Amino acid sequence: MTGTPSIPPAAQPDRAGPATSWGAVPPPLPPQPPVQKPSRRKAWLTHGATAFVALIFGAAIGGNGDSGSAANSARPAPAVTVTKTADASAPKPAATVTETAKETVTAKPKPTKKPGLPDTIDGDGQYLVGEDIQAGTYKTAGPENDNFGLGCYWARNKNASGEMGAIIANDNITGQSRVTVNKGEYFETKGCLKWERVG
Repeated sequence: MTGTPSIPPAAQPDRAGPATSWGAVPPPLPPQPPVQKPSRRKAWLTHGATAFVALIFGAAIGGNGDSGSAANSARPAPAVTVTKTADASAPKPAATVTETAKETVTAKPKPTKKPGLPDTIDGDGQYLVGEDIQAGTYKTAGPENDNFGLGCYWARNKNASGEMGAIIANDNITGQSRVTVNKGEYFETKGCLKWERVG
């Protein structure tokens, strides 16, 4: 398909006159009449009229719901909620409470010392050491005055049988004497003055 080559615009004939080149300057426009500014008086009137219309229109809209009816005038105003933020910069000091406690204390009586075993032997008989008398060393001044010269007899016994085989130690004394007895033994005395524990 063959086409006709296009002719550049510069080569096209101008209907109004001779052909112009592509870079030619167009002819100047004819002079325009000067534009007149509106007068200040006219501008003030225009703006004033617009403001007045807007005022009337706003009053009509705002007053449309409140036409003076009794039902509308008695309606309560909406509640306004105001939220205040507490100042947390300086906390209040905590209150100090001082309590004085009164306590009644009842003093417990001191326990009375249980009576211990006797540490003296006064009279004839057999005494279980650790139950009837305390263990230790006892001293006597000797025989009683009215013993008719028989002296004072003492014995340490294994038991209270009275047999000869039960005797651990014994003696007849006529003066002062000491005897040491141990727990579990039987101490027998006859015709002696008081025995007193000395150790």
